[in-house]
Amino acid sequence: MARPRLKGLLYFPFDIDFFEDNKIRILKARYKSDGVLIYLFLLCEIYRQGYYIKVDDDFEYIISDELGIDQNKVKQVLNFLLKRSLFDNTLFSLDKVLTSAGIQRRYQLGIKERMRKSRTPLEVGRYWLLNEEDTEPFIKCTLFEENSGKYKGFSGKNSLNSEKNDTKKSKVNNKNNNIAFQHPELEQAFQMYLLVREHNYGEILPEQIQALRDDLKTLSDKAEEQIAIVKKATAGGYKGFYELKTGKRKPGSRQKNKANNFSGRDYNMEKLERGLLGVPEKEGDAK
Repeated sequence: MARPRLKGLLYFPFDIDFFEDNKIRILKARYKSDGVLIYLFLLCEIYRQGYYIKVDDDFEYIISDELGIDQNKVKQVLNFLLKRSLFDNTLFSLDKVLTSAGIQRRYQLGIKERMRKSRTPLEVGRYWLLNEEDTEPFIKCTLFEENSGKYKGFSGKNSLNSEKNDTKKSKVNNKNNNIAFQHPELEQAFQMYLLVREHNYGEILPEQIQALRDDLKTLSDKAEEQIAIVKKATAGGYKGFYELKTGKRKPGSRQKNKANNFSGRDYNMEKLERGLLGVPEKEGDAK
């Protein structure tokens, strides 16, 4: 009987400039050595299993017992790590999953030598954050499928919340939503936004989904800017999309119609953008 393929790592790459990272400096300043210890403990747990871990409500108590650190402090540190994007906040909010794009890049590096000896690629899909360009050839991601070098779009079969949201997938992935964005990272970000929006505000009609796609195109015709707009809307829990700098819609964009009758909220857009990019907060920022 063949030995099952090892998905986790026995060790992982560690940057010698780890303590030079401003996020780690702030973590250490706020929570002393306990904060760094908790973060490294979580990294070890993730790489032991692969490129992510799924936790439950008891996980904080387990860490507290393992490390001898107060449970409330563990919770504070975890919230800090999520807020500063050391872990992906959206995946944690949706499915209690801990991972990040950086973690997945190091995971690829860690299994590279092992995969050279393998005849079959390692299949990933759920919770994979890297786009197709950043994913190594020895990894097969089911979130983006290729056909003669052309991207088909997000299939909906590997939704981030697939085990719990079969009903949601059928609503999002319907005949009025088959025309996906051609850019794979943009489509993946858009599908994640739909999950978060439906979680916050309820069912999304097919007409609303199409209106959101059209709305995004009126705000920018550049894929990179569109991705940033979608990610900001996801992080801020917005009902609609807004320009990056002003937080306002362009003249002529859809604001009131049956398919897209959304009302904006009063957010500190600059603070949200800094949080999305992982830039430390300034003193005096509104909460």
